[in-house]
Amino acid sequence: MTAASANKQHRFLLVALFLGHLTNDWVAGTLWLLAPAIAVSMGLGPVEVGLILTINGIGAGLAYIPAGIISDRSTRPGLLMLLSFWWVAIGYLSATLAPGFWGVTLLLAFAVMGDAFWHPIATGVLVKEMPARRAQVLGIHAVGGSIGAEVIAPLSSGFLLGFFDWQTTLQILALPALIMGILFIPVAQRISRDSPGEVSPIDFRGLARQWFKPAGIALMLVLILYNMALIAQLAMAPLYFQREHGLSPFVAGSIFAGILLLGSLFQPFFGKYSDGRGRKPMILLVLFGASFCALFAGLSDSLYWAILGLLPAVAMLTAVRPVILAAAVEFSGKAEATTLGIVFTVLDGVGMFGALLAGMVGEFELRYAFIMAAGMALSAALVCLFLNFAITAASRDEPLIATVANPADP
Repeated sequence: MTAASANKQHRFLLVALFLGHLTNDWVAGTLWLLAPAIAVSMGLGPVEVGLILTINGIGAGLAYIPAGIISDRSTRPGLLMLLSFWWVAIGYLSATLAPGFWGVTLLLAFAVMGDAFWHPIATGVLVKEMPARRAQVLGIHAVGGSIGAEVIAPLSSGFLLGFFDWQTTLQILALPALIMGILFIPVAQRISRDSPGEVSPIDFRGLARQWFKPAGIALMLVLILYNMALIAQLAMAPLYFQREHGLSPFVAGSIFAGILLLGSLFQPFFGKYSDGRGRKPMILLVLFGASFCALFAGLSDSLYWAILGLLPAVAMLTAVRPVILAAAVEFSGKAEATTLGIVFTVLDGVGMFGALLAGMVGEFELRYAFIMAAGMALSAALVCLFLNFAITAASRDEPLIATVANPADP
């Protein structure tokens, strides 16, 4: 493939996967406002809101690793991505017809598995195609999801909840996934690895040995604490705005979207900077900074000061996500889609327990959840201090080679 045709294919992939990520995460992201609406409609409280979100994360976690393994063994990843749109649409529409708390919650978890299925496949394709720009392309892809899940979703769901119940709102919001399921059919045909030789066996034993080293366990702990800090704030912020300050769902959704917009837009820039300057300084700066800002938000009774603390805390944690993903891929050094499946499972499958913990703390007072999030971000930063990220690149055309090692290791 010539340089011109490769660049054209790269642009096509970035645009197509950006839009696909936006669509899938759009409907999945509505849960931040729908969960409080579901709980209110059933006379439930913060613990049930946290439980909905936590089980949602567990559902996602169950899909990530199988998706990564299937992607690494498939010559047609585009068709796998196409499947995700129909899975998402059918799952969410089914949830609107379910009776009772558990029926709704479990079907929402099934639906988000379709959205989770997309992530290791799409990101795996991107890092395989553009290895010298890992964090940057992951950041561009992440912007699509962030705009869908964290900007369009709260605005659209907040607006619709002002006129409809949560079932009708979710039925309307599932339509973009149905439409993309049709539009993506010709796109899926162009995303393939035609040569079976490009598909190599996955060394599961080697991956396990790598991740169960002390450095691998420490890195997983950073991933978990990082995402628990972010999810705790995201889970309780809409409920906090509505319950403690009497805001409408639309106004709460607008503030929520505004808080996340800055971080979403900065993801490619954080990624590009870390591609050239290293992962650790950026990750540490964000974790320490977010800890201070979340603590500031949790200690204030004022809506104004709470927003002033949450805005940089959530924005920084959102913006650094592609840097953390790239660091994990470089730590593994192989089976990119499978590795990303493992990482997404750790982030969202385990990290989503931050929502349940935040709900339990929120039973005392909702803003205490932000203080808890500050402690988690600080803990992640302290563990990260003992990790050594060493990144080298032989050339712009070769994959980055990285090690994440305990300084005590030989």
